[in-house]
Amino acid sequence: MLRVDALTVRFGDVTAVDDVSLELAAGERLAVLGSSGCGKSTLLRAIAGLEAGDGTVSVDGADLTHTAPDRRPIGLMFQDHALFPHRTVEQNVAFGLRMAGKKENARTRRVREMLALVGLEGFGEREIATLSGGEAQRVALARALAPAPKVLLLDEPLGSLDRYLRERLIDELPDVLGATGTAAIHVTHDHDEAFAIGDRLAVMHAGKVLQVGSPGEVWAAPTSITVARVLGHTNEIIDGVTKVVWRADAMTIDPSGPHQAMVDRVHFRGVDHDVRLRTHDGRMLRFLLDDPPAAGNDVRFSIDPARVLRFD
Repeated sequence: MLRVDALTVRFGDVTAVDDVSLELAAGERLAVLGSSGCGKSTLLRAIAGLEAGDGTVSVDGADLTHTAPDRRPIGLMFQDHALFPHRTVEQNVAFGLRMAGKKENARTRRVREMLALVGLEGFGEREIATLSGGEAQRVALARALAPAPKVLLLDEPLGSLDRYLRERLIDELPDVLGATGTAAIHVTHDHDEAFAIGDRLAVMHAGKVLQVGSPGEVWAAPTSITVARVLGHTNEIIDGVTKVVWRADAMTIDPSGPHQAMVDRVHFRGVDHDVRLRTHDGRMLRFLLDDPPAAGNDVRFSIDPARVLRFD
């Protein structure tokens, strides 16, 4: 439904988006995961028509490459929500409908539908300054969905929220998009957010999309050492001309195991523990464990061969 072919965006000598090609099916959610500065926000802006570049962007077979942003069936939602502070919630949500020439009765009906969908029924007359951060993001989502875009582009929309609100909206966002049948590209640097929201995951680094697949497939079988690093697989060991990576879930405490290290640090993450080990030759390793030993202990452990990655 959305097709991006060989999209490249340059700022002087810097290539921010480098020959990216993507496809998005109707109603599908694609999460783009990458660190800050990898080009993921520029990719969204180019798809929306806010940045000029080489390549093509099409929706339902119609080439939009030279179409103005406000003429594209594409919505865009930013991290800072960018609401109009001098307008009410209802006026904010109705903005795109008004620009599209919708009549007042149709605008009012659609605004009420969208506010109910995002859990803000009855908020129409509220001033923007009276909203919490989570409520403001819901208004921004309702505004982006009101004109019924075929594709919604979400530029780290949850990054400014506290953990509770972010996790709540992560749970709700797929349902809201599913209720409207809106396809979406959601960019983020947060693994948990990408895994929870995306039907598929695209890993981006230095302007390039390096791998696309289901979140489970990409996490378990990254196709390059760079993708493995972006996903947080940091246990790298050189074996001749091969670089071996022990996945974060590969370790088991085993008194008779072949490997030995000291527990350097244990960090509780809520459902598991991030455990940092120091080997006797000074190498630092990190694993996720449900029941870790205490910091300072020497431990022996085994590695599951099925969770070992090898790269030339």
